[in-house]
Amino acid sequence: MNKPNLLNNYFLILVSIIPLSILVGATISLSNIILLTLTFLFFSIYKRFLFLLKDPIIISLLIIYLYLILNSIISINPEIGIYRNLGFFRFILLFASINYLFFFHKKIDLVFKIWLLIILIVLFDSYIEFIFGKNIMGYGDLYGARIVSFFKDEPIVAAFLNGFVFILFGYLFQNFDNKNIWVKSFIYLLVLSFLFCIIITGERSNTIKFLFGLLVFFGLNHHLKFKFKILAICIVVLLFTLAYAKSDYVKYRYGSQLFTHFLDKEQRDKYLNNSLYIIIYKSGFEVFKNYPIFGVGNKNYRVETCNNSNSNAKYYCITHPHQIYIELLAEHGIFGSIILLSIIFFLIFRNLKAIILSRNLIQVGAFVYLLTNFLPILPSGSFFNDFNSTIFWLNVSILYASNPKTNIFKNYT
Repeated sequence: MNKPNLLNNYFLILVSIIPLSILVGATISLSNIILLTLTFLFFSIYKRFLFLLKDPIIISLLIIYLYLILNSIISINPEIGIYRNLGFFRFILLFASINYLFFFHKKIDLVFKIWLLIILIVLFDSYIEFIFGKNIMGYGDLYGARIVSFFKDEPIVAAFLNGFVFILFGYLFQNFDNKNIWVKSFIYLLVLSFLFCIIITGERSNTIKFLFGLLVFFGLNHHLKFKFKILAICIVVLLFTLAYAKSDYVKYRYGSQLFTHFLDKEQRDKYLNNSLYIIIYKSGFEVFKNYPIFGVGNKNYRVETCNNSNSNAKYYCITHPHQIYIELLAEHGIFGSIILLSIIFFLIFRNLKAIILSRNLIQVGAFVYLLTNFLPILPSGSFFNDFNSTIFWLNVSILYASNPKTNIFKNYT
């Protein structure tokens, strides 16, 4: 085995275990990404991949990086967010390294097979916790009926699954017309299994994102005829109804705790005045009103609200505003939000025509996931924390890398 093949296999292994490293913990996930990106950095210097610095996607990511450095300088407490902002450089290298891997490695299918195995284990584990109250490692007491699976003290398993399932759906639906009826049935069953699993986690925001994403994926899936798409929507509604009818917890999370607030005027008014999310959203807007141009700085929301909650009754002391647009406005102001959203939307929609025409369903899956991140109003995790950033920029990387027409190495000679 020659050295280039050895290095490519090394990249393949590190990319293949990304979901596993996220499950194990933030430190392992970060270490895995750093190993991958630093190796690629030295390799790209050795190979003199200077053409990458002229690529419009790399330039766009570098503009985000330079902005984030500026954001640290002008933030209310530069020390708080400096490491997060400087650390964004690893996602530029992650993007480039995954594009390199997909372009030069002949066995890239192995990545998706390993991802699928890991995600299926999480799916199975989530059902175990739903049925028995604890997962296979004994986790599940801290959040009661909410499912945590391998994340132990964080109810983010649906967010984790959302980050990978659409790419994997795309992988499974490749060459779908040529597969036999048993394989097709297995894929349909798998999609429904993920749907039911995400519903029973109790993560309402991620359930809505999954349902939205699934409808878009079905809509862009050329293998599915229109009649089947209508049937699929009916099955989704039926499955949700079944979960609602059979599970008191699902009924509580999606029924009495949610719809009652809006069907009854008294309950609705009470909800709007006392809902924790509404309070947090209002707090985020208050921070934005006080720092409208540049915001308080990345990761500085907690500094502003916790230090001044006594003097400002609208402030609520918490780590972040739990809504992507409010978070961007509060921590980056109008100036930073325009820069970040303009570049991110440019990256997502730049190749929309190529995505549709090429019918590359892996690329479609990544595109669908990225769309779900920007649904308005819905609560979300902090956009720049390690968990969300890793999954988000991994999907951006797959969005480009999985199609030879959009891969940044397509003109490499």
